[in-house]
Amino acid sequence: MKKIIVATCNKDKIKEIREILAGDGIEYLSLEDAGLRGINIIENGSTFEENAIIKAKTVSEATGLMVLADDSGLEVDYLKGAPGIYSARYMGEDTPYTIKNNYIIEQLKDAEGDERSARFVCAIACVFPGGRVITTEGKVEGLIAYEEKGEYGFGYDPVFYLPEKGCTTAQLKPEEKNLLSHRGRALRAMHKKLTEERIL
Repeated sequence: MKKIIVATCNKDKIKEIREILAGDGIEYLSLEDAGLRGINIIENGSTFEENAIIKAKTVSEATGLMVLADDSGLEVDYLKGAPGIYSARYMGEDTPYTIKNNYIIEQLKDAEGDERSARFVCAIACVFPGGRVITTEGKVEGLIAYEEKGEYGFGYDPVFYLPEKGCTTAQLKPEEKNLLSHRGRALRAMHKKLTEERIL
């Protein structure tokens, strides 16, 4: 079975990636799975795409292998795009997401209707030995909910409300969420590109 390293130690993220790309006969390994947990990645890009490329390049240069990386986050228009590329580090990396989520809800206490607009953005980078880079991006538009709801998903999912579904992404079962999520869209676009080039 072909193995591809994904430049993440986030167990929820690697689980979601495996679910989205299930059935393609490839084993996706996290940095921990590949014994690379201690690798130093400095995410100093100014966009999701730049950070995804930095992650993938750092790991590819260290291993000499093809590497996939994801950088994703929540953009809240009322907060001028925050937390954006700092989504994972917002209010501190070790701060529980329920605290982050409720802080965002509190910041939007005077916002109504479309003023609560937000989106999830995901950039995927694939870096090959030698430095060649392919990128894709996926987005999903929604609103910030008035309270946390849902038992599925992770991160900001409990406060990201999808008007067309009438619920948050944390209220969607994983298979339904993966069909419309930002990560699902970006990963499927990447998988299509790699398949067309006969890399997969």
